[in-house]
Amino acid sequence: MRQIWHDLLFAHWPVAVDVLRALVPASLSIDTFGGHAWLGIVPFRMSGIRLRRSFAWPWISEFPELNVRTYVTLGDRPGVWFFSLDAGNRIAVALARRWYHLPYFQAHMTVRTVGQTVHYSSHRNHRGAPEADLTVEYEPEGEAFRASSGTLEHWLTERYCLYSVDTRGRLHRAEIDHPPWTLHRAVARFAVNTMTRAQGIVLPDVPPLLHFARRQHVRVWAPRRLDAVML
Repeated sequence: MRQIWHDLLFAHWPVAVDVLRALVPASLSIDTFGGHAWLGIVPFRMSGIRLRRSFAWPWISEFPELNVRTYVTLGDRPGVWFFSLDAGNRIAVALARRWYHLPYFQAHMTVRTVGQTVHYSSHRNHRGAPEADLTVEYEPEGEAFRASSGTLEHWLTERYCLYSVDTRGRLHRAEIDHPPWTLHRAVARFAVNTMTRAQGIVLPDVPPLLHFARRQHVRVWAPRRLDAVML
């Protein structure tokens, strides 16, 4: 599958491993940097979504998305573990839940850009799902840069697979490919943020680490079951 991601905010908070351990499959190691696990909240827009060698489908090819994530490893493969993914397209939510075994939720989402500032709002309205809301304004700050290997920015963003678990408790991995991220420092003003409430995670009372990315072309492969790894 091919996608284009637009106007991403990476907002990250350091958290203790123990806060996340019970929420992540035991077969995955929670990755750490600087002695902390890291929790990310990432709002953005998607466009140009299409299967390989096909055209973009108008009814599911463009919509906002918002994910809550942490970082894990299995063997020598660092990747991403998603606690939730909210999207503003009901069809895309249903397909992603089925194909990728990911915790996608339908949400009412609005995104408006005024100058450099992105005004982003999400209210989860998925039937039977826990409430989760985000209202934030954000914009890039300073010059664009590429994160150097060994830095926290590189560790957080340069991840090329995701892990998920199906309804039978089997672990899957999907490969992701994209160019290295072009990042900016960012400024963000959170008016509402209850995205971690359903997991019982209380974000630390410290300013988040903020980065902005304007655009990224992405390829995502179908998930493969890791037969040797069961929950």
